[in-house]
Formats: sequence, structure tokens, C-alpha cells
Amino acid sequence: MRLAFLFAFNIVAVAGQLPTAPPPPPPAVPANAPVVKFTANSNLVIVDVVVRDKAGKPIEGLKQSDFTVLEDGKLQKVSVFEYQQLSYQPQPPPKLSLSDELKLPDAPKTSITAEQPGQSLYHDKRLMVFFLDFSSMGMNEQLRAQEAAIEYVEKHITKDDMVAIMLYTSIVQVLTDFTNNRDVLTTILKALPIGEMSELAGLADTAGDNGEDTGAAFVADETEFNIFNTDQKLAAIEQAARMLSPLPEKKALIYFSAGVSKTGIDNQAQLEASVNAAAKANLAIYAVDARGLMADPPGAAASSAGPRGTTLYNGGFYNNQRATINDSQETLYTLAADTGGKAYFDSNDITGEIVQAQRDMRSYYLLGYYSSNSALDGKYRRISVKLNSKLQAKLEHRPGYYADKVWGKLNGQEKEQQLKEALSAGNPVTDIPLALQIDYFRVSASSYFVPVSIKIPKSVIAMASKGGADVTQFAFAGQIQDEQHAVVGNVRDDIRIKLDQGDASKAARKSFQYDAGFTLEPGKYHMKFVVRENVTGKMGTFETRFTIPDLSADTPGLKISSIIWSNQREPLQQAVGAAEKISRKEVFANPLIADNQKIVPNITHVFRRDQNLYVTFDVYDSLPDPGAPKTRRVKVSMSLFTSKGAKAFDIGPISASQVVETRPEAVPVQVQVPLKNMTPGRYVCQINVVDEFGRKFAFRRVPLVVL
Repeated sequence: MRLAFLFAFNIVAVAGQLPTAPPPPPPAVPANAPVVKFTANSNLVIVDVVVRDKAGKPIEGLKQSDFTVLEDGKLQKVSVFEYQQLSYQPQPPPKLSLSDELKLPDAPKTSITAEQPGQSLYHDKRLMVFFLDFSSMGMNEQLRAQEAAIEYVEKHITKDDMVAIMLYTSIVQVLTDFTNNRDVLTTILKALPIGEMSELAGLADTAGDNGEDTGAAFVADETEFNIFNTDQKLAAIEQAARMLSPLPEKKALIYFSAGVSKTGIDNQAQLEASVNAAAKANLAIYAVDARGLMADPPGAAASSAGPRGTTLYNGGFYNNQRATINDSQETLYTLAADTGGKAYFDSNDITGEIVQAQRDMRSYYLLGYYSSNSALDGKYRRISVKLNSKLQAKLEHRPGYYADKVWGKLNGQEKEQQLKEALSAGNPVTDIPLALQIDYFRVSASSYFVPVSIKIPKSVIAMASKGGADVTQFAFAGQIQDEQHAVVGNVRDDIRIKLDQGDASKAARKSFQYDAGFTLEPGKYHMKFVVRENVTGKMGTFETRFTIPDLSADTPGLKISSIIWSNQREPLQQAVGAAEKISRKEVFANPLIADNQKIVPNITHVFRRDQNLYVTFDVYDSLPDPGAPKTRRVKVSMSLFTSKGAKAFDIGPISASQVVETRPEAVPVQVQVPLKNMTPGRYVCQINVVDEFGRKFAFRRVPLVVL
């Protein structure tokens, strides 16, 4: 943890009781004299160490001289040493007089107080944060979390407990700083805005074809970025960790939620960034699923929509139902396990889970040292703590931390090296929010064209234009690895955007989209992309796993490619980004290029009424017409349904009969739908594809929003 201290020295004249001669006037200071400031920069690293004997009991009475601290194998001088001794006995409620009962509770402090150098605000205190994520909880879960928190404060809080309360709706709010005042905590918890954001609890969940028909769709943020997806919830946790990082003591964040559903454009890098921020802040996350014990019947509870088709009878809906619940809990488990906390699922005793988190906060030794490595390189540094005595004990502490980075001091070679290191580093950067989409089209019997689209919100362009720059440049670096971790695809690109007086305001109102293309074989892959804006130096990382299916295998059903949903076409020479130099032959083979125009995928599926909806995909291996071998008979229809299941739009059937020469046995399908008559709202769009000669069909469903 890096702390910067600014020391100001003032001379104060104290008047005595006897009259004294007035002091001489200070010497005149020249107008151009420099202002003298004393600044000290110290790379202070805090490590909490739990020391236990063979029986698992804490060992007390150790001294600073008993510990040796190493960073990357180099000895460090311990400059800060404290022993934090914590109790587990609940504190009885204080006896109140009549005047105490009539007294109003103290006003809470709505910011986290940072400790100053040499100051210990919370010696021998257990720091716990109640973080209530109302954006993921329905009203029942919000009430359940509220009741459990109140019960803990009233019956289980100890004299050593200090509790802070944070609320996340669309922003992170500090409702109170750390306090052990029961009245203040109870008053805040009882005043929680129950019901707020509850209608959005299931909004981000994009279940498969076997899921319930909820009409879930993306919500526009900066026109197109979903603020209720997994990334934003994790970013809120990262923000909370940064707010708590100035406190060196060990802290526990009790994260109340109803699971974290996924949207399909989730960024694995944001999860890692949140975990790393918590580790650096000495923060353990205890994830509490406020849904409690869940036992929905196979046909769905009365609070849920029923299943589609025959999935109720073949077990598909029940399997999807259980998979959806497990999927929503997976992220909670990762947050807890990777930060030294625990995850609590399928239990109605939420208060008991808070007590378990409390008991996990054992007595510990707080060690601090000023790192001998002052390089601001952002690299990972390993910490090792040992006992100098022959005492047989088990030591528990964080394994290391990531150093800070300074963008302005890097030269061109160092900036290029920064991108390379960001691709391989375990510490992702999420200063720039990203949305990424991966698609696939078969181009030969054993290879697939894989277009990758990356969207950057308009706020990033606005940051560069506010800095007064005429030109901004985005640096892109990407890598794809197969299951054996072998690199099968690379991309490195720089895109310049002009920000002159005439275009800066327009550029700041538009998001930016980059695309790349790879040729891969069927299989499972891991992709990591790093984007850097070169004016501010801010970076963003997107990391995900994806699968390219083998469409040449003999499987039931009609085989189709990814479906591209778009609202934009642009001339090919103006298209942004290319992973490879594309030849004329490859241009004809590219399914996203038609009539010398590039189809730009709409990653977030948010459209406006003044736009057209373009739908593009390929149909594979449809049977030929017996009388005309080069002709196919493929019928395509498309319907839009409201969130209540009512059909709002219907088109088709549209015929597609010609096989494209540049892609084997592929029938390209293109549909254009004007949206000017659509009512703004959330929809589920269903594409039905039928091969009339082969008697096979396929259908896809996707949520979208019309603004």
C-alpha cells in the first residue's frame, strides 16, 4: 500500500499574561521565491499474521524481534508492529435511563475515516462491513438481510466489534463509518430503502433456451452499457475495497446478495480486479446468499414463469433451473475463496452466518514494513513471514501484493512492455469498461472464422477530449490460448482518433468499437484483451473462455453459425481494426462483409427506434433440391415478444436458397427490420430456421432493448 504524506509546518505565537514587545516584522519574501514543501513518499506494506499452535489456538505474547519478513526473498525491516486481541463474548445491551431512551441517536458519519501515520484508530477492534447489494436482491431477500443484520447488532455484537454499513443500488453509499453504537446501527438498518432496485434483481440473467421466459434484457448505460450486470456489481466491490484500503487492520466485508447472475458479456478480468483490490486492502469477503434455502419445484414456483416447450417433461427445465442457481453462486464462492473469506449458501440462518464470519476474525499480529523495492512497475511481489524462534506454529498471511504504476514516467519502450506484461499478468486493470463479443462462422471443414468485437463507452473518449488533446490513440493487444495453454492467436494494433474542435464534442458522444478476426479449429479457448487509451494511460482488460463447436459432426438439428445482431453498416475502408491483412479472396469469404460494407455487431443488443435491425448468419449442410443440386430451400421467420409474452412483431417466412461459393455448404441469411414503429421497451427476439428438404430446424432466442 502506497501512502503519500505532505507535512506543513506552522509557527504559532502564544501570548503570555504580561505585555511584551511586538515581534519584529518578518523579512520580505521576493515575489518569485519558490514555495517550500516537505514531501515524503513511503511504500508502506501492511501484513496481518495469524499465529496458531498445533491445536489451532492463537499464540500470544510474541515480539517484533520474533518475526522475519521477506519480499521477493529480500529481507525487510519491520517498522510497524501491533498485536490485535479480539474477544468473542457478546456485549450485553446497556442499561438505559429515561433520558437515554428519549435521546435521539447520534448522526452517522457517511465516509470512511482513514488513519493518519502513527495513528491507530482501531487497536484491538474487529472491523466488519455490512455491504448490502440491493441491485441483486428482490424485496424478500432485502427484508431477510435486514432482519439478520439487526439481530446480529442487537444480540451478537461484542465490545471489540466495529461495524460499517454500505449500500449498493446504482452507486456505493456509505451509510455509516465504523461504529459500535447499537442505536446508530439499528436506526440505519431499519431505515434501509426496502424495495428499491428489487425489480432489477433478475434483469441481467440471460438463461438458455430451456430457461423461463422472463424477457430479461440489457439496460442502457451511456446508451448501451448494462449497469446491472456482473461487471458492475464486482466493480462496486472493488470500489468498496479501495475505500477501505487506507485502514491497515484486517477487515471482513459481509456481502449480502441474492447471487450474481451473468449476462453473457461478463468480464473475468473484473472479477480478478475485485479480488486483487480486496487482497491489497486486507479485506476478506464473506458472501451471504440472502435467498436462503431454495427448493423450487421442477415446474417452477408460483413466482416464476413456466418453462417453454417440452422441457418440463424431459428434465431439461429442472437441470437448467439448478444450473442457473449454481451459476449465480459461482461468483460469490470465487470472491470468498480468493480473499480468505467464506461463502454461505442454502441456509436460512443468515444471522448465524454473520456470527461465523465474526469468529473467523481471530487475534492477529499486524506487521508493517517500507518496501526496499521502490520501482513503480505494477509487478507482483511475494511476501514471506517466518518465526525466528524454534516455536512450532502455523502462520497465516496474504501471499503478496501488486505494486503501483505511474503512466507519465514511462517511455515508448516501457509502454509497449506494459501491454505485454498486462497480457500475462494476474492483476488485470479495469479503469476502462469494456464489452466483448466472440462469434464463429465455418470457412472450411475444420476451420472457423472467429470475429471479435470490442466496444468502449463514450466516457473514455470524453476523458481524452477534456484533457485538451487533439488526437487520442487506443492500443490493443490480444491473445488466444487453447486448452494446452499454447498461443494460437495474437493481435497488436494502434487506432488513432482525431479530437479537433469540430469533432471533439461529437466524438465524446459516441462509443468506439474495434474488431479483429482469427481463424481457429473447433475446441475450447481462453482469450485475453488489453486496451489502453494513450492520453490518460488508463487501461482495461477483458478475459473470457469460449468454445468453437464442431459443426461438421453428425448432430441432430439444423446447423447454423453465430447470429450477428447489428444496427450499423459502414464502408469497408472505414472499418476500424483488423487482426490480419485481409486479401480480396478473404474479403469475399468474410461473412461480415456484404456489398463492400462491414457489418458492425451490436454487442449490447440495445437499439434505437430511428435505426434498422440487421440480422446476419449462415445455415450449414441444408439438403439440396433434388431437381436443382445448387438450390436449397431454407425458410426463416423472426418474432419479437414483449416481457409479458405478447407478440409485438412478426416477419417471414423469408426464403434463402443460394449457397455462397466462398464458404462450404453455407447459405447466408440477411434480414433487415426497421424499428421506427416499435414501442420502446424490452423484448425477446426469436429466430426460426427450417430446412424444408432436410426436415430439420433450429431456433435462437435473445433479449434486446428498443430505446
